[in-house]
Amino acid sequence: MPNPNTPADSVSVLPLFKSFHSDHLDLTNRIVMAPMTRGFSPNGVPGQDVADYYRRRAEHGVGLIVTEGTLINHPAAGASPNWPNFHGEAALQGWAKVVAGVHEAGGKIIPQLWHVGTTRAVGSQPNPEAPPVGPSGLDLNGVKVSEPLTVDEISALVAAYAQAAADAKRIGFDGIELHGAHGYLIDQFFWEKTNQRSDQYGGSLVGRTCFAVEVVEACRRAVGPDFPIVFRFSQWKSSDYAAKLANTPEELEQFLTPLVQAGVDVFHCSTRRFWDPEFEGSTLNLAGWTKKITGKPTITVGSVGLDAEFTKLFQEGAGANSVHLGNLLERLEQGEFDLIAVGRALLHDPQWAEKIREGRTDELLPFTPESTQTLT
Repeated sequence: MPNPNTPADSVSVLPLFKSFHSDHLDLTNRIVMAPMTRGFSPNGVPGQDVADYYRRRAEHGVGLIVTEGTLINHPAAGASPNWPNFHGEAALQGWAKVVAGVHEAGGKIIPQLWHVGTTRAVGSQPNPEAPPVGPSGLDLNGVKVSEPLTVDEISALVAAYAQAAADAKRIGFDGIELHGAHGYLIDQFFWEKTNQRSDQYGGSLVGRTCFAVEVVEACRRAVGPDFPIVFRFSQWKSSDYAAKLANTPEELEQFLTPLVQAGVDVFHCSTRRFWDPEFEGSTLNLAGWTKKITGKPTITVGSVGLDAEFTKLFQEGAGANSVHLGNLLERLEQGEFDLIAVGRALLHDPQWAEKIREGRTDELLPFTPESTQTLT
């Protein structure tokens, strides 16, 4: 389906700049900075450059910032010594400075809590001795790379997520996001191809939500009833863009209901193209269906602010130019979803939100593959 967007100057951008209020989250506008891994935290510690990076986006009008993926306290959580930790005093002090800078600029910020699971190659830094872990020890291609997680190991992972959530609240963040998308650890429990367990953590679609449910419940106990928990999920995987957890709205309801009951406040629904309908017979995208089914606020994402699908930007000679938002704004105004996550456009141009609000679209910086970093 072609991108049905129309130029931003043909419709009002006011829906983007209306305040947002839910039970646990209040924002000045509907623009969310999507999480994007940058690898700029040596030895896992974010420095002043990271604080400045996030503050710049807050200064120029982003309503909510979701940080790059931050690693929970587990030796196989990440695959680079430059990805930021969310444990250890040095890293947490660094994140506290990030939070302070964003708050001083009038913004709000939540960390994305992350474990890469079996996408981590054997021998990866910073802990080459630690094997990758996953529900069945299978990578995204179905190849066995480690032994299946034991129940005790799963419990330890749940506790690590909960400790990170507690630390996020302690150092002043405005909520947390759990990364349950794109084929990483939590998503590996969701996906039948990587979860072939026959215990309580496997089996049916509902059974495969058990790990995520335990993570959400543990985080909720750690932060209390009023601290926002955002949950990011996707149908697609980095190894399979056509993958589906749910093939019908009924299956999506089976998948989402346990997560709602566990305590998720907002769903961040990751798609490659926000304009694609999720199921036949309806124009609703994944965020639209999720809101319709759960009644919870949703964040839509997927090539927002670009005139080309993001995966095509990495082809030789590819690029994206000015923003086209018309269809997106109409759908936001109609209540299909509540918030809009912007990734690469904000990565490249920290003033993106301000320029959109002020009608300065001719000043938007051109976008090229050289300006990109890997998304999480």
